[in-house]
Amino acid sequence: MPNTKLTKRRFLQYAGGMAAATGLPAVIGVGPASAAGLRTVDMQLGWLASNGLLGEVVAQAKGFYEEEGLELKITPGGPNVDGVGSVAAGRSEVGQISSSPSVMLARAAGIPIKAFAAGYQKHPFTYFSLPDNPIREPKDMVGKTIATQPTAHILLKALLAANDISEDDVEIVNMGSDMNQLMTGQAAAVTGWLTNIAALDVLGEDRVDLMLWDTGIQLYATVYYATDETIETDAESLAGFTRATARGWHYVRENPEEAVDLLIAAYPNMDREAEMRAVEQVLGFVFTEATVENGWGTMNRENWETQIAAYADLGQFDGDAPTVDEVMTLKILEMTADARKEVS
Repeated sequence: MPNTKLTKRRFLQYAGGMAAATGLPAVIGVGPASAAGLRTVDMQLGWLASNGLLGEVVAQAKGFYEEEGLELKITPGGPNVDGVGSVAAGRSEVGQISSSPSVMLARAAGIPIKAFAAGYQKHPFTYFSLPDNPIREPKDMVGKTIATQPTAHILLKALLAANDISEDDVEIVNMGSDMNQLMTGQAAAVTGWLTNIAALDVLGEDRVDLMLWDTGIQLYATVYYATDETIETDAESLAGFTRATARGWHYVRENPEEAVDLLIAAYPNMDREAEMRAVEQVLGFVFTEATVENGWGTMNRENWETQIAAYADLGQFDGDAPTVDEVMTLKILEMTADARKEVS
């Protein structure tokens, strides 16, 4: 296996690429008080807005942040936005990153951030194939070509390792954001997020989906994080943000059509019909049995420990693997437990 351990610089390149591949926001920042006496929350997106913002957009429109003494501002990002660096340097107080391993890798690279909530309880990352050459379970990958984004190679390597499949038995090639390699027969499977309905339409209704989660690699998505210092000294702001965002997502679940309309009003370039078809799937990743028990945004130590162990086994950390307490904290979730459960 090639050496893919991450230094700080390589991690920041990785995180930026992951945001580009997924189209998810990378940074949320908290600034000074506004003229109305509210503390300004500037949500700096690392990439273009997506349906992963539904809860925040609704909470903003319904005044849930204002009720917490906060004012949310969402700023679109792009390929040169360094979200992790902004949070680590103190320019932004809170961040959101597409996948939980990014937090582990950042910590291992010496960046003092840790996760405090997980928006998606299940990761939507999926391997897509066609009925005439289906991949329904990991063993079906043997002897085939799998196309995946460069930043997601490690996910496929983890999948193979978890299912006792040699990397030599699968050809891994790079892909971009479209599904052309599957449609032209260059690959037996391509990858993407199951919530990206518009991109998946080209594959047709009979496509075959194999979620990474179902192969034994169970990651969190849309993970919220902050620096150690912020978690220690400004936990109340993080708690207010968490309560308001939880309310926003609950409103999405109860009023999905209105929520999509609010999303389209905020981002008119999005396709309303596609987002209406996607919202049910999005909610399925946000609200699970775990949220019924513990409320929106919940995480557990055991899941993080398993992820850390899997990445350590694959040699992904530069030096010693981070501990679970370095990677995540339950402090903010515990502070907001009652409020989050009320909307689970």
